[in-house]
Formats: sequence, structure tokens, C-alpha cells
Amino acid sequence: MNEQVRLAKYFTDCGVLSRRAAEEEIKKGRVKVNGTVAELGQKITPGVDVVEYGGKRIMPSRQSGKVYIMLHKPRGFVTTMSDEKGRPTVAELVRSVGTRVYPVGRLDMDSSGLLLMTNDGELANRLTHPRHDIPKIYHVTVAGHPTTAQMTGLGSPADLDGYITQPIRVRKLAQGEHETMLEMTLYEGRNRQIRRICEMQGLRVKQLVRVAVGEVLLGELPEGKYARLSASQIAYLKGERDHV
Repeated sequence: MNEQVRLAKYFTDCGVLSRRAAEEEIKKGRVKVNGTVAELGQKITPGVDVVEYGGKRIMPSRQSGKVYIMLHKPRGFVTTMSDEKGRPTVAELVRSVGTRVYPVGRLDMDSSGLLLMTNDGELANRLTHPRHDIPKIYHVTVAGHPTTAQMTGLGSPADLDGYITQPIRVRKLAQGEHETMLEMTLYEGRNRQIRRICEMQGLRVKQLVRVAVGEVLLGELPEGKYARLSASQIAYLKGERDHV
């Protein structure tokens, strides 16, 4: 007899959504089990119960191995596997991977840069947990020249919808006649956090690029392309090594 599993975990096992993302879709009533709208926390029997999402039946991945890639997400693409508004998604850029992988965290549509994608739900949960210790590094180009007070404000804790953010490490990388490039290092990822904090300091973001997740660097990876992570990079992200 097949063992029952939680519906959200089944999505992860099938390489369709992370557990957290699956729970959100279940809450929104977008998942059906045996033709009935699913409930959060519901358990199903793989191979027996019919699970549908987006009008399609969700089946376990035929590939047992885990896949880990880094994508250079261009601006204009949303970090989802499908979009009800018909916007381009990152799923379109990784179709040749050979199995379904899903994004680890988010990178908003107007931002570009390094996006990790995998079918390893455990790693995805580790990297999106609020207490994970792997920093995300961004190069942020803002209009004008931030003052000392603005730089201090960017790095200080901020109130975003009642949540007090952790301090951000901020430093200037380059300064032109009309703009400044900053490096901002975060240990958490609230929705549009950098853009909102810049706005709070009266700064307009012209470009935002994620260049690294810890020791995993975007490097020279072309925009719109992906690369498979090395065994050393995977071990680092899993916490099995201190450095890549």
C-alpha cells in the first residue's frame, strides 16, 4: 500500500513547486484532488489520488536525480513557472533542462541576475528559510549620488509592512556623473526589499542585478542562459562545505 504524503510535499517530490509555493497555491484554491478543491494540510496517496494544478495532472518526475542550475534571469521575466497574465516566465528559459525545476525564492520582473532553480525541495526550503545564513549580493544602480545620511539609511533596519528588516551591508562600487552603483548584501529577501528601502531614502533604482548567492557567482553567464551547478557549489549551498 502506498504511503500517504502531504499534498504540498507531493508538489515538491514531483519537481513542480517548492513546498511553500504549493501551500500558497492550495490556499488560493488552485489545486484539486480527485476533482475537488484541495485543502491546506491535506494528505494524498501518490499513484492513487489524482492531483491537478492549472488544469494539468501532476505526476511524479520520471527522473530520480536532483537537478541544480543557475539562471541569468533577464528583466521582463517573472519568477514563476506559469503566469495568468501571460507574461514571460523563467520556465521558458529552462525548458531544455530535461526535467521540471522551479525557482528558489524570487527576483522581481524588473530585476535581473542570478536565480537558482532546482527540483530539490529540501534545498529550496533551506535557502528560503528566514534563518539561512547565505547572503545574496546585488549591484544596484541609483540615480544621482547618495548622501552619507542616505547610505546610513540604506544599511539600517527598516519597517516594511510591520516587519523590521535586518541591517544591509552597503558600499559604493562606482560613481558616474548622474548615477552611482552600490553593492548591497542581504541575508533575507522581503518582497521588493531593495527597491522599497531605496525609495524610503529618496533614491530611484535604475538597475538591479543579483550577482551572487553566497559563494555562487553569476560571473560571465550570458543573460537568458543557465548553467548546472558544480558538486562543490551544491555542497556549499547545502551547508556541507564552508566555501565553494
